[in-house]
Amino acid sequence: MTGPSAPSPTGGPDPTGGPDPTGGPDPVGGSEPVGGSRALGGPDPLALVAPHYGDGSLADVLPSALAVLGVPGATDRLGLAARLAGVRRLAVLLVDGLGWYQIPTATPYAPTLAALAATTGRPLTSGFPSTTPTSLVTLGTGAAPGAHGVLGFTVRVPGGDRVLSHIEWAGDPDPLRWQPVSTQFERARAAGVAVTVVSRPEFGGSGLTVAANRGGDYRGATGVDALATTMLAALTAGTGPTLVSGYHPDLDRHGHLTGVDSPPWRVAAAEVDALIARLVDGLPPDGALLVTADHGQLDVPLAHRFDLDTDPRLRAGIRVVAGEARVRYLHVVPGAVEDVVATWSAVLGDAARVRTRAEAVAAGWFGPVPQEHLARIGDVVVTCNDTYAVLATRSENPIASRLVAYHGADTAAEMTIPLLVVRG
Repeated sequence: MTGPSAPSPTGGPDPTGGPDPTGGPDPVGGSEPVGGSRALGGPDPLALVAPHYGDGSLADVLPSALAVLGVPGATDRLGLAARLAGVRRLAVLLVDGLGWYQIPTATPYAPTLAALAATTGRPLTSGFPSTTPTSLVTLGTGAAPGAHGVLGFTVRVPGGDRVLSHIEWAGDPDPLRWQPVSTQFERARAAGVAVTVVSRPEFGGSGLTVAANRGGDYRGATGVDALATTMLAALTAGTGPTLVSGYHPDLDRHGHLTGVDSPPWRVAAAEVDALIARLVDGLPPDGALLVTADHGQLDVPLAHRFDLDTDPRLRAGIRVVAGEARVRYLHVVPGAVEDVVATWSAVLGDAARVRTRAEAVAAGWFGPVPQEHLARIGDVVVTCNDTYAVLATRSENPIASRLVAYHGADTAAEMTIPLLVVRG
């Protein structure tokens, strides 16, 4: 289809070819429009949210953690030091896809998570776009995306037509040049903190891992049991100040493939709960655990999917397409910016906001963007509203067009993430 003219997916085929994975109502117009709720407080899940850089975002987590550990010059942007006085060992767990608005949906399968969210949790925002590569580097550097330069799931490499996928980044471009900001792990290590990063073995040494996590000793762990065991072993080794960062990807993967609140997503939520419970139970007396996420998710119905590869109007004047389904970066042929903005605005209507690069940067979505990073952002930036998406069924990996849940835009459901704080 070329626009939102197909029937509602409720009761119809799922885009992966299987039955409706949610087992419930269409995510548009129901009581739970995006697989979450306002039970924990906050705006409507589809309301637009600006990133809170400097006082309540993912970028503020590690600087605050370093302040707790006594790293000179670290700024406690989140006010954790008083609450965690005496803590010398900190574990930070990032659960991919665990948005603040997904926690109520997970509650029947994740009682530990739900209890912590209700008693020790607060909402933060991710950076923009609300996507994994951007968020992992935002966490690791303590900087907004504009500064660190990992500005999307995929971006055009300036000087040509190559599109770089940050999750398939082997080392070209050089991570130290592409992402020039020192990480918080490097800063902690320089101050004498023992630093360990625990994630999947296959991610070790990737461009994204180097960009986000350099400075930490990398240890591979597959599955929640190995992740918990490896994190706790690193946390309790030695006697000096210690920082351990862990990453768990499965909740996000099942949301993408089968939808928020699908049976596989529920199993993944229960596994997250078991992981958190093990980490809490294993905390030493001078330890603490911070749990956060990179973004939330929302299901996108078939009727809300545009396809830029089958609508000639959306291809006119375009040289390179990057970004992802909820946030598109359009690099245009010379002189075509105004025409592309006008055409995409007319075709998408209320489904998206279509802005020039200058307008998007001025709006503060990315934080300050230095000149050397500007060209990584499209000449035109298309940010989807509500539960709409712009697919590229022929020019991108076909799997990307068959997903059920997406993220990347600036709705509350995508941008709002938790910070849970637990002392040993």
